[in-house]
Amino acid sequence: MRMVDLIEKKREGHELTREEISFMIKGYTDGDIPDYQMSAMAMAIFFRDMTISERVDLTMAMVESGDQIDLSSIEGIKVDKHSTGGVGDTTTLILAPLVASVGVPVAKMSGRGLGHTGGTIDKLESISGFQVEIDGETFNNLVNKNKIAVVGQSGNLTPADKKLYGLRDVTATVDSIPLIASSIMSKKIASGADAIVLDVKIGSGAFMKDLESAKELAHAMVQIGNGASRKTIAVISDMNQPLGFAIGNALEVKEAIDTLKGKGPVDLHELCLTLGSKMVYLAGKAENVDEAREMLEKSIETGKAIETFKTFIAAQGGDDSIIDDPSRLPTASYTFEVEAKEDGYIAEIIADKIGIASSILGAGRTTKESEIDLAVGLVLNKKIGELVKKGESLVTIHSNTPEVTEVINRIYDAYSISQRSVELNPLIYDIIYQ
Repeated sequence: MRMVDLIEKKREGHELTREEISFMIKGYTDGDIPDYQMSAMAMAIFFRDMTISERVDLTMAMVESGDQIDLSSIEGIKVDKHSTGGVGDTTTLILAPLVASVGVPVAKMSGRGLGHTGGTIDKLESISGFQVEIDGETFNNLVNKNKIAVVGQSGNLTPADKKLYGLRDVTATVDSIPLIASSIMSKKIASGADAIVLDVKIGSGAFMKDLESAKELAHAMVQIGNGASRKTIAVISDMNQPLGFAIGNALEVKEAIDTLKGKGPVDLHELCLTLGSKMVYLAGKAENVDEAREMLEKSIETGKAIETFKTFIAAQGGDDSIIDDPSRLPTASYTFEVEAKEDGYIAEIIADKIGIASSILGAGRTTKESEIDLAVGLVLNKKIGELVKKGESLVTIHSNTPEVTEVINRIYDAYSISQRSVELNPLIYDIIYQ
């Protein structure tokens, strides 16, 4: 078998076999197939696309290129959740304990952030003493005992994907649905999940900017998941403004606590119930999604959800007193109010511009080696559709430096105020089952 023949085959629009895809991925991972040939293949895939079978075979070849997490000793159906990313996306911090509180095992491997704010692991490290690195046996035991554990991604998961992603980034082949979908799903499948719920973001703060592209990606990932014998559902949700109010690591932990107590932002609360009900349903704990949602709502109302969060923090060495006293989380030295310059309705909040403003404060990374300031960030006081008076605060800046002129300018650049009332985008655009 020769790589040049496979490139030609795909260039002409023909379907690659499972054996050919396995040969290609193994050869590239091992260094037997050079970058220039894989670049040609990536471009051929970009223009010629792949069938569902090819996408599943590509995903599984990347899964098999490295370690696979064994969660078989954990009782029950393990359901994972993945978000395609956004600004103020605190859902994992809420969903993990919320879903665990109704008896669904959540064995979650999460990453660090690169960009607007930290990842889930960075946010958890805002909690003093919290251990994000624990061995596999302890991890599985914690999930069996408490129904929840969250750790950093470790081991040699999907090395083929890491290598191919780096290549796509410099060959203008990132925006390829089969390559995006197989990249995301290979990591989820290698992490050991039995079922997967996907949160596909759309809008100014998301990778996918339009509904058609988001639906195409969602269908591709669901088809791969189901084709790989993992029950998979995708939710397409709005990211035309930040989710919730908080953008920044410790600030988002505090918002997660509020939400688990039933006092969080409406949009964040609703999205977590939507995603969580799908997770509970796929785990077989409810007859349908409506029953699953009722179970989650009751868990928040009775305090079981926040108690599960408290147990989870303590079990991994964290200071669980933050539940009752969030002031024990890292706190910035300065706060500044960004005031509205006119009366009107908030017409637009460009999410990625708000994310960049938060990153400038130190809440996110510009490189993998960057140090995150866990205390800093932004809290939105006005969101799209709300009435604001001149002089009212749009955003509160939490900073460890007194110089925030650039941050203020970027916030003003992100906000638009209209004299007319504004119609909100839907929070949930669609649910994809196949």
